[in-house]
Amino acid sequence: MDTQSVGGDMTGKGRVVMLVDNKVDGDSRVQKAAESAAAAGWDVTLLGLVRTGKGRSWKLGDAEVRLLPLKAPLAKRHAERHRSLLRRPLAYPPGPVAAYRRQWAKAWRADVATRRAALKVAPKAVGTPLFRRVEGVRLTVAGPVSNIVQRWVGLRSRHSTAAQQAGRRLRGPLDRLFTATWTAVKGRRAWRRLEPALWDYELTYGPEIDALQPDLIHANDFRMLGVGARATVRARAAGRSVKLVWDAHEFLPGVRPWEDNAHWIPGNTAHESEYAPYADAVVTVSEGLSDLLIERHGLTERPTVVLNAPDRPADAEAHAVTRVTVDADGEPEPTPDLRELCGIGPDVPLIVYSGSPGPQRGLGDLVETLPKLDGVHIAFVVPNPTSAYMETLLARAAELGAGDRLHTVPYVPHWQVVRFLSAADAGCIPIHHWPNHEIALITKFFEYSHARLPLVVSDVKTMSEVTRSTGQGEVFTAEDTDDLARAIKQVLADPEPYRAVYDKPGLLDAWTWEAQAEVLDELYSTLVTDRKKSEPRP
Repeated sequence: MDTQSVGGDMTGKGRVVMLVDNKVDGDSRVQKAAESAAAAGWDVTLLGLVRTGKGRSWKLGDAEVRLLPLKAPLAKRHAERHRSLLRRPLAYPPGPVAAYRRQWAKAWRADVATRRAALKVAPKAVGTPLFRRVEGVRLTVAGPVSNIVQRWVGLRSRHSTAAQQAGRRLRGPLDRLFTATWTAVKGRRAWRRLEPALWDYELTYGPEIDALQPDLIHANDFRMLGVGARATVRARAAGRSVKLVWDAHEFLPGVRPWEDNAHWIPGNTAHESEYAPYADAVVTVSEGLSDLLIERHGLTERPTVVLNAPDRPADAEAHAVTRVTVDADGEPEPTPDLRELCGIGPDVPLIVYSGSPGPQRGLGDLVETLPKLDGVHIAFVVPNPTSAYMETLLARAAELGAGDRLHTVPYVPHWQVVRFLSAADAGCIPIHHWPNHEIALITKFFEYSHARLPLVVSDVKTMSEVTRSTGQGEVFTAEDTDDLARAIKQVLADPEPYRAVYDKPGLLDAWTWEAQAEVLDELYSTLVTDRKKSEPRP
């Protein structure tokens, strides 16, 4: 057999295609996985997406990153495409009809008013005396009729708007009945009716994967699991041996839905359940999540745990010359100064939160503590500092009289994160009690640790247990702003004992991406070696 025909670059370890359903920037786990795998000798292409505009590509170390433009017509809900006689029988069909009718009714009313005025002020311009008499009779009838029609059109338009909104929210009894019916009829195949937008990802990524002919597909999270599984099936049907790694970042039934509707969780969990059996190996972020995945999907082998750990700071700086962020002279750009971005000096108490924002992540609780923390500033390091949600938090801080002590700043490249965060006095993780929050040490936990920050964490299970056992911070009751303020004051009053914990031999060494990259490389090598052994000899 010609080794090149098996699909992969056999001059190295093999070709890996990584899949993620975001624009890559800001996803440090995926970036580090691609870059470290390429550094270990794999031919890596990382496929992400852009939801608007054109795609683009760049190099991440030796890995190639490609962003594909996602076309998502299947994301339109039924109510956005069809008239719902059961939901709102008076509503117009989706499309331009309602707007047309409203404008037409307004135009008729304007015409009637103008013609009435013309009879009064310019009768000769209207026509003959006989025509004017007929016109007066017509307008006597047209006035009230046009008013009734305009009100009727307005009523139907309001029903149309309500139908569209309800159809997008998908929270009503009809939506729950629809979900229950298709789930009962189709089981794990029900996602085709509940979340047909998952096909948009398939049609975007599928041809690219097929053209790359990988030896191994690394599918990140639930949406990409199906894309990777179908690509694996196609490749095997064509005679190529391909291995599939599913990287489960979260326990899907336990997430707060990205779209709060009756279809989202049942549809996406059905999709995950259909394609989980196709994975040759499962990777995940914690032992707790491993247990849940084994129970839910009946896995015969325990998932491989790859922690969301950061680069070793010294290694990140040593390799900075290979990164894409350089200045005009081709030199690595210096790490931004967090305090400078916040406009504060070195002696001002500063608490940092770094990561994706959202109500369930407790950022609102941190804002509410500001009046209880005299002189303390808070920095939110987030993907989009000017998002609507962040503007809401800034407005609330201003209402509390502390607008000058809340700062929103953008992400930095993942190799700069630890040094960037180290300018703060403490790192906060105020997340609420959701199933996924209980079972893992999340990325910011490790980033704060390598930045040698005292921690302030809510009493979610895994992180609070580790924080208490190491002594690297204080634990507070989730959503209790008084207790949160108490914990912050405690670590700020005497931070050195918490920082001293990081001097414990071996503690931070295990919490590095370098250690995790070795685990991932070994898994890839085992899978591809097993694949090569199973192929027939030429």
